[in-house]
Amino acid sequence: MRRISILGSSGSIGTQTLDVIRDNPGDFKVVCLAVNSNIDILKKQVEEFKPDFVCIYNEKKALEAKNILGTDVHILTGMDGLIECATNEQVDIVVGAVVGMIGVRPVVEAVKAGKDIALANKESLVTAGHIIMPLAEKMGVSILPVDSEHSAIFQALNGEDKKSLHKIWLTASGGPFRGKKRDELKNVSVEQALNHPNWSMGKKITIDSATMVNKGLELMEAKWLFGTDIDKIQILIQPQSVIHSMVEFEDGAVIAELGTPDMRLPIQYALYYPKRIYLRGDRVDFYSLGKLDFDKPDLETFEGLKAAIDAAHIGGSMPTVFNAANECAVARFLAGKIGFLDIADMIKNIMEKHTVIENPDIDTIIGLGDEIFKEYM
Repeated sequence: MRRISILGSSGSIGTQTLDVIRDNPGDFKVVCLAVNSNIDILKKQVEEFKPDFVCIYNEKKALEAKNILGTDVHILTGMDGLIECATNEQVDIVVGAVVGMIGVRPVVEAVKAGKDIALANKESLVTAGHIIMPLAEKMGVSILPVDSEHSAIFQALNGEDKKSLHKIWLTASGGPFRGKKRDELKNVSVEQALNHPNWSMGKKITIDSATMVNKGLELMEAKWLFGTDIDKIQILIQPQSVIHSMVEFEDGAVIAELGTPDMRLPIQYALYYPKRIYLRGDRVDFYSLGKLDFDKPDLETFEGLKAAIDAAHIGGSMPTVFNAANECAVARFLAGKIGFLDIADMIKNIMEKHTVIENPDIDTIIGLGDEIFKEYM
């Protein structure tokens, strides 16, 4: 039985992780659950999975929870609470599913504590990949990707000599506005941007998919996960979301991972790696699928993706600035304060003002993020 801590248990990845655990009784003991502020969902999770510890990041909500959750569970709060859940001595594997830069420091501390990481928090590697991956190697820790695309690449590379890798084909659905031009996106509403054609995800990542910024973050993440150059990662539009990504080798062979758009698949793969077990749900029906389509990304329309690629090439502290700027812009868009196209404009403006810091440490990374949040959120 593996003992697990889930950081971000009320979000899309967290709840689907608990779906996998629910379907496989006896395989996992839930030691810690952490949420930002959703104590209603947390209460139901505590009643069902009976963790020893919970963390409610929002301190005000943590005080409220004491009257709701009872005395059988130890309540933690704030960043110290997240770190305690990430480093708990009982825990074998940590699911890093907190949205945003809040999740970076707990992942770093979990690696230092020798915990395997099922990683969904893109920001950890986008901002601190140069720290986390060498540290994971030093500590003998596995970083197991939970993103469907990175899980696909991980599976395609499994058992292969990474020196023979020629190119990674990082696939994207294209989001709800695939095929649209910039002029057609001027008056996009929040509701339209949240209407993803294939995937059911949280609000922030759904907006990131609509702007295609998500694919830029995944490109940065893939660089660190698989130890390859940015120029060896090619983004490919695959609108059916059946091919989750591909690896092309030096001899011209291409290995792809195919599946339905179901996040439980990469979650379960990470939790059970290297073993595969049965997963209930739909399977790819090739007869009804008929064909698969491919296209190039439109960098003129989706300027946020172009900015992400630029940030990845610049390196140093620029990916941190890009990420924090995007978090602020998405929050403002969801609040109705800016338009859809303003997201990319805001990101580019913040990037232009930044002087790059080479090899930033964790304190610098977090500090940069805090400065941008304070000014623009």
